[in-house]
Amino acid sequence: MTAMKARRPEPAEIEFKNMRFLIMDRPTDATMEKFIEELKKRRVKDVVRVCEPTYKTEKLVQEGIRVLVSLIKG
Repeated sequence: MTAMKARRPEPAEIEFKNMRFLIMDRPTDATMEKFIEELKKRRVKDVVRVCEPTYKTEKLVQEGIRVLVSLIKG
């Protein structure tokens, strides 16, 4: 039996009027470079964190991506 590697879901892009939203799985510090690469490819300027923190935001800010925090408590 072979071990299955966990896959993260693909990003989903939603357009509404003059806005675009990109829904992605949360990164970790170890996956931040790939995460930033994807954000830059899609010209993302703002990230809204709606989950528990799993990464430091400094690299995003250094790349000119603003980080907003909006934790949804359920």
